Amino acid sequence: MANTLPGTPPPSSAKRPEFRNINALTDLPNYRLPAAGIVSILHRISGFVLFLLMPFVIWLFDVSVTSEISYESFRSAYLAGLGFLPGWFVKLVTLGLIWSYLHHFVAGVRHLWMDMTHSVSKEQGKSSAIATLAISLTLTVLLGAKLFGLF
Repeated sequence: MANTLPGTPPPSSAKRPEFRNINALTDLPNYRLPAAGIVSILHRISGFVLFLLMPFVIWLFDVSVTSEISYESFRSAYLAGLGFLPGWFVKLVTLGLIWSYLHHFVAGVRHLWMDMTHSVSKEQGKSSAIATLAISLTLTVLLGAKLFGLF
């Protein structure tokens, strides 16, 4: 048996592919991003979506609390639509906003928890990333079902 360092694979094992300069057409279909990487990218995307939809959020808040008449126009945006936009599209944008907020919040709590405990391992990162995805998607489905009137 050849001399190997502890923790290194034996020389007879198959060599894993190395990705140095990733070509979008040839390498990305075969590249598997770990769960923590997916959560990290989605955390950035959700923050960007929250930033882009901030005028919509401000409008939602303003119209919903100004008066009873403005609240009725707020409700009618979800029922009949908003100008040229149908009501289902307004609900879909709101569902995207709900997902963005929930994912960003849960992923932020995950990051704060990892920062406070200082005990981050590969397994712990994977399990917390899967929990983040499961929690945010479950809450989004529940609130989406309520938004679209399923219960």
